[in-house]
Amino acid sequence: MGPMIKLLLLASFLAAFTINAKSQTVMLLTLDQLDERINKGKDTVYILNFWATWCGPCLQELPYFEKLTTALKGEKVKIMLVSLDFKSKLQTAVIPLANKLALRNEVFLLNEQDQQQYIERIDKTWSGALPATLFINKAKNKRDFKEKEFTYQELLQTYHLIK
Repeated sequence: MGPMIKLLLLASFLAAFTINAKSQTVMLLTLDQLDERINKGKDTVYILNFWATWCGPCLQELPYFEKLTTALKGEKVKIMLVSLDFKSKLQTAVIPLANKLALRNEVFLLNEQDQQQYIERIDKTWSGALPATLFINKAKNKRDFKEKEFTYQELLQTYHLIK
């Protein structure tokens, strides 16, 4: 094998590795696991965005959560993007969309069976409409649930009110 072919093979291998290294990991998450995680981060503000791949307004606002992460770098804030798609859509819809949008925030797929039960558990005022976002500051005992599509400025303002 000539040096040029070896170089091309090496370049192909590195390119394939780089593409795989950038792909988003999307994990299944139950509400118990979510509660456990929030309880561990007592000095962290959590922003939980509930969305779905089929929800147009959800897709409109996802880049704002990415921008917010950059703007709040160095602050104790954790943004979690929680998909409410069916579990069967994890490989075919959720992961491809997370990769296409180059989401850097953690992305999860809610692993709960009873929709009415998890809606009520997240917030009793929630009708189930998407997008929806929950802001939690355990240190200050603040919690704010919004069933709406955010602009970037609204998202930033709501964060500052709860922090």
